[in-house]
Amino acid sequence: MKKYIVIIMLAMVASTSCKKYLELTPQSQIATENFYRNSNDFESALIGIYGTFRGLYNSSNMVYLGELSTDNTEIQWSSPSISEMQVDQNAVTATNAYVSAAWGTCLATIARCNVILNRIDLIAFDANTKNRIKGETKFLRAYSYFHLVRLFGRVPITDQEFKSPEQILSADLSLQPKEKVYEVILKDLTDAETLLPVTVNSDKSRASIGTIKTLLAKVYLTQLNYDKAAEKLKEVVDARQYSLVNNYKSLFTTPNNNLAESILEIQYLSGRTMGNNYSYVFTPAITSMAIFQNNQQGAGRIVPTLDLMNAYQPNDNRKAASVNDSVLLINGTKAYNRYGLKFVDFRAVDVTDGSVTFTVLRYADVLLMYAEALNEQGKTGEAFQYMNAVRNRAGITTNLSGLSKEALRLEIEKERRVEFLYEGHRWFDLVRTGRVRAVLNAHYQRQNQNFSVEEHELVFPIPQGELDLNPKVTQNPGY
Repeated sequence: MKKYIVIIMLAMVASTSCKKYLELTPQSQIATENFYRNSNDFESALIGIYGTFRGLYNSSNMVYLGELSTDNTEIQWSSPSISEMQVDQNAVTATNAYVSAAWGTCLATIARCNVILNRIDLIAFDANTKNRIKGETKFLRAYSYFHLVRLFGRVPITDQEFKSPEQILSADLSLQPKEKVYEVILKDLTDAETLLPVTVNSDKSRASIGTIKTLLAKVYLTQLNYDKAAEKLKEVVDARQYSLVNNYKSLFTTPNNNLAESILEIQYLSGRTMGNNYSYVFTPAITSMAIFQNNQQGAGRIVPTLDLMNAYQPNDNRKAASVNDSVLLINGTKAYNRYGLKFVDFRAVDVTDGSVTFTVLRYADVLLMYAEALNEQGKTGEAFQYMNAVRNRAGITTNLSGLSKEALRLEIEKERRVEFLYEGHRWFDLVRTGRVRAVLNAHYQRQNQNFSVEEHELVFPIPQGELDLNPKVTQNPGY
């Protein structure tokens, strides 16, 4: 694994700033003399880290792992890749491409963060600017570790900046238990909380104080620390810096940048190889369909299950904004075929280069997490208002009340399923609540499918490339 991390850390750190990449001399060491001299250099490096982090979402990697692995979506295309079939059938192996991509992208992001954090205090410039850059960098490192620990359980931990392969090979980059990983995550986020301004960025593609508090709450909730989760979520709610938008559909169609509900987003621009592939993977693989310009064909890679289609309550306007089962054909007729609508750019000249912004964190998540934390604290009566706010926005006028703690827990699960379809939450929600095996195995039985989720599959396998490069690295149990 150390050889793999050598490649990740040296290659990605060296390319932290695109404008300086070609000036690195020699190529094997970091540009200590030519870069990181002023605030602009660190700002450029930080933008580069955001660019690396967005790689988790550009090609739907997190949607594959967070949605295709669940009862929300399935593969419609008749010739999927082996990696796609593995995720769809919950039979992921150590050679899975999506697992390897998530691992590599997170490590690359962490490596770049370490460079900034090891250098920034050596250079004198405006303290407020320095603190903001440090805060955003710590957030990105924490989020990368959060992805890793939820996906793999054990991961390598380092805050070092490496200048040579020898330094990396002499470092302790063994897989650490998840408890230690969470310590690192919480330290970075609590540090970031003290470094960022109290105001929210107008540019929601950058982390701000509300982003930090929201991720902190999600980490605490994942740890089942409901008291601290509720505390942070209350801070976000009471700050009144975010609000639900009136039109749910507007969250997922252009222009959807920097909306009031958005807490962190990945912005895309088509036509400059800076788009996403959602329009391709979420829509049908039908050559005769006419839903895009030039009658382009989708891929049918991640389409909604019939079970998901039936999960919406009557009058829930999220259904019409999220999914469809009627495809317009070139001859003017319509055919039955299920497909996704969220984040699909129907104006795209190239369906693999869409421009719809992806919401990583948004205020509806805050409200439903808050309802969950309150309910688990035994404050079920207080939880209903936050649950009902999300339901009312969706056009559901019948408010929930009087439910037991156990009943509300299941209602929150149902609500999160339809609210966050295609946003990569479902797998992590079910794992967090201990419901993944019960829910998914029952789904497979209803579909007469010979798939199942076993206990060891609550985390994914360590990529095979790691095992091949370092025999001392052990695979997660069961794989």
